[in-house]
Amino acid sequence: MKVSAALSKSPIEKISLDNHSIYIKRDDLLNPHFSGNKARKFAYYLEHNSTSITKLVSYGSIQANSLYSLAALAHLKGWQLDYYVSRIPDWLKDSTLGNYGQALALGAKIIVVDSSLLTDSNNLDGYMHQYAETLPETSLFIPEGGRSCHASLGVYTLAKEIADYCNTHKLFEKDTFAKTNQAQVMLPSGTGTTALFLQTWFKENNQPIKVLTCACVGDDVYLKKQFNQLNPDQTQWPTIISSRKKFHFGQLNKNHYLLWQHLLKETGIEFDLLYDPIGWHCLLDYLSNNYASNNNSTIPTFYIHQGGLVGNQTMLPRYQRKYPELF
Repeated sequence: MKVSAALSKSPIEKISLDNHSIYIKRDDLLNPHFSGNKARKFAYYLEHNSTSITKLVSYGSIQANSLYSLAALAHLKGWQLDYYVSRIPDWLKDSTLGNYGQALALGAKIIVVDSSLLTDSNNLDGYMHQYAETLPETSLFIPEGGRSCHASLGVYTLAKEIADYCNTHKLFEKDTFAKTNQAQVMLPSGTGTTALFLQTWFKENNQPIKVLTCACVGDDVYLKKQFNQLNPDQTQWPTIISSRKKFHFGQLNKNHYLLWQHLLKETGIEFDLLYDPIGWHCLLDYLSNNYASNNNSTIPTFYIHQGGLVGNQTMLPRYQRKYPELF
C-alpha cells in the first residue's frame, strides 16, 4: 500500500440539496487508505520522522474510523499498532470488512481491556491515559480520535484551503473581513478536534468564516469539555448546533439511513453512516430555521466530507438485517 504524504488540496463540489446550495469539501478523496479528518489529524505523524518509535498505542471504539487510519499510519511507518477497546461485539469478531477487518489486515493488534479495570469514574479514556504514563519512549501514544495539539498541522492546512477557495471565488468581499459569518463551515464532531482547530485558524488569520458542528459521541457539555482541553479560549470555539431529535450514537436509526439514502440519490456522493446523517440532520435544520426567508440565505455554506466510508462495509449489512423493507 502506498500513500502520498501530500494530504491536501481535496476538491470542492457545489451541490443543491433541499433548496440549499452547499459546497462539499471532498476530504474523502484525499487518498483511499488515508483520508478524511483522520488524515488531516494524523498528518503530523506521517510527515515527521521518529526513528526511535517502534509502536503506536491508541484506543477507542472497535468500529472507529480512526482505527483503520491508525493502522494505515503504523503500516506506513513500520510501527506496530496496539489499539485498546472496551469490547468487541460477537457479530464483528469474524468479520474481515470495515475498519476492524481492514485494520487487522494491516497488522493491527486489537486488545480488549479487562472490564474489571473500567468503572464509571475510570472509563477507557481515563484508564488509557494512566497506562500511557507507563509506556517506554519507543511507544507513541495518540489519544482517542487524534485529540492532540499535533492535529493542528493538518487541520490548519484544511482551513487555509477553504479560505483560499472563498477568496479565489470571491465568495465574500475582502473589505468585509471585520464582519462575521460571511461564510460557514459545517462538520459533525466526535472529540471536536478538527472543528476546534478550524475555527482557531480562521480566527487567528482574520477570516470571516464561522465553524458549525454538532456533538455525535456525547452531548454538548461533553464536546465543550473536549474543546477546553485543547484551547480554553472560548472565543475560538466552534458554534455547536443541536439536533431536534434524540439518538444514541452507534445505534441503528431508520431516519439516519433514509437521510443517507436521500443524500446519495440527490448528490451522487456516498457519505458515512455513523457521523454524516447526524451532521446533515443538524445542518439542514439550522439552514431551514435561520436562512429560509431572509437576506442571509446567500451566505456560502461548506460541509466537510470527513471520509469514514470503510465503516459502511459493516454498517450497511446491519441496516439490511434490521430494516430489510428499505432495501
